[in-house]
Amino acid sequence: MNMTKSSGNVFEDLGFEKEEATNLLIRAELIIQIGEIINKRGLKQSDAAKLLGVKQPDISAIMKRKVEKFTIDRLVNFLSCLNQEVMVKTKPRRGKNKQNTVSAHA
Repeated sequence: MNMTKSSGNVFEDLGFEKEEATNLLIRAELIIQIGEIINKRGLKQSDAAKLLGVKQPDISAIMKRKVEKFTIDRLVNFLSCLNQEVMVKTKPRRGKNKQNTVSAHA
């Protein structure tokens, strides 16, 4: 069997340009968090929709991990509605420079 080492970003491995792949990966990570919070709280999709100020089909799209339907901004707003603190970390792709972290409280 022939195996190729992953870049660490499945979207980049699938052939997306680096910038788009990064954006898709961030959205995927956020959407997974939102889905896990909804499940952990035992929310029905209709209740989650009311809480997030959207229609039920949007919650269904979140639960099905449809990243293409949501922007990073919108997903961050959903997390805020779920009483979550969102932190952003950046670091150079190469080298051993210090990470930068930004916290946002809503």
